[in-house]
Amino acid sequence: MTWYALLLLTIAAERVAELVVARRNASWTLSRAGVEHGRGHYPVMVVLHTALLGCCLLEPALAHRPFLPALGWPMLALVALAQALRWWCVTTLGPYWNTRVIVVPGARLVGAGPYRYLRHPNYVAVVVEIAALPLVHGAWLTAAAFTAANAALLTVRIRCENAALTRAVPA
Repeated sequence: MTWYALLLLTIAAERVAELVVARRNASWTLSRAGVEHGRGHYPVMVVLHTALLGCCLLEPALAHRPFLPALGWPMLALVALAQALRWWCVTTLGPYWNTRVIVVPGARLVGAGPYRYLRHPNYVAVVVEIAALPLVHGAWLTAAAFTAANAALLTVRIRCENAALTRAVPA
């Protein structure tokens, strides 16, 4: 399980890197009259993503979940693909990418990269990661609980983001 703990530590470090990028991008967008939306759900998102990592570590240890190669390796591949998609989104949006919903009035929607195919590709990465990361080491209770919680959160988040973009972005 030590390697799984290292994987979770790596994902946590990646989250810190995201927050550094998000903070820089927030300063950039706010300096261009960016408007933040959905502040109320943001702390819930932070708690959800933080608790996910903790539960990924705890469930296999406390419930004695073994690593099952037939499940673990494909799930690890999905986690890697989710990370690649997430960073494709980050680099495509450039300074407009953020963990918060901050929209610069009058800015055009980005239609390049994964946004050519999906309106919210970053959320596809999040959904895949939340389902797959716990299953890398058989934490099926964590996968089920956090997938359900994330579905509820994304319902609010995507509605908020779509409304903010509709109000601020020219057609």
